[in-house]
Amino acid sequence: MSDTTLRQAAQQGMDTFLAAIIDAIKNDIGGDLSAQNMQLLNSEQITLLGWQLLHDEVMDGGFIQLIQNHLGPFIFHNPLAKALRLWGMKDLSKLIYQARELYDLVGQELERERSDEEFMALFEQYPEFDDLDDSFVENEELWTAQIATYVDEHLDHFITVSG
Repeated sequence: MSDTTLRQAAQQGMDTFLAAIIDAIKNDIGGDLSAQNMQLLNSEQITLLGWQLLHDEVMDGGFIQLIQNHLGPFIFHNPLAKALRLWGMKDLSKLIYQARELYDLVGQELERERSDEEFMALFEQYPEFDDLDDSFVENEELWTAQIATYVDEHLDHFITVSG
């Protein structure tokens, strides 16, 4: 990624900065993260892509949507929460662990294919996810800023910047 492109993204805010880094990583692996291309990335890059998946799913439809879209194993049964804790994101890590406890109890049921109407009913059937969703939304801006700061301070772990 060029230094100019990176600076322009940073000037537009943390969301644009992170999106530029994430897009550069995805471009390097030929698209979205998969089991086939994961080995091309380091743990920091995988953690950032994990954050992006978590963020996008929870902000769009909560943890229930994340699980319904079969992302539970990747988010909850990989070291994402531990890696984010090592980045200094203790509250986010704790939230992921809390969501994992629920996922381990009801994830198999939530992953079943269902109609849109049945999917919407899940939110009433599993209100225990509401507090987790609310906590994520309430802290999203802070956590995004912390992620952006971490990435900025460790940029060479994520991308190569050219003159």
